Amino acid sequence: MAEGDLRLFIAVPIPPHALGACRGLVDGVRAHLSPPGVRWVRLDGLHVTLRFLGETRSEQVERVGAAMRDAADGVPGFQVTLAGAGSFPDRRRPRTLWIGIEEGVESLATLVHRLDAPLEALGWPPEQRPFRPHLTIARTDAAHGGDGLAVATELVTAARDWRVSFRAETVTLYRSLLGAGPARYEPIDEVGLAG
Repeated sequence: MAEGDLRLFIAVPIPPHALGACRGLVDGVRAHLSPPGVRWVRLDGLHVTLRFLGETRSEQVERVGAAMRDAADGVPGFQVTLAGAGSFPDRRRPRTLWIGIEEGVESLATLVHRLDAPLEALGWPPEQRPFRPHLTIARTDAAHGGDGLAVATELVTAARDWRVSFRAETVTLYRSLLGAGPARYEPIDEVGLAG
């Protein structure tokens, strides 16, 4: 990254009670199976990504905040239910392990769609891949493919009847801080959803 650039993304944060439930699910899996080829994310930073912006000049941050406000204007807060788990690209070749979203997908997709025009005006073309909301909880190392498959299977089993709900009330602009260990996410702007 060029000096002064920030690595940014826009997301819906997960509130503390839902974070605690996610931590309980993940800790249960890790206590049973946590091989070296699986890299777990920092659970205190769990979020539902709406749009990854990547390297962004610091002078663009205020404009991105305005784009978020435009997108969120008039959008009411909504219920989100986390349930189940899986992996990308598929269960046989897990590279990313995730917790799924059972309720709130349409409202999340509305926010994503409403972000397209104001972000495109700032130079970010609309995302071409389909929106698949989820919480990333781990990544696996290709060199340890069997490890990832074992953990993915354990996670899917543990999450079969697991669910937790929360009300999405804000959209947050995060800065991703990379370095030793898992990435950390620092909120740098926040927009409240309507009533």
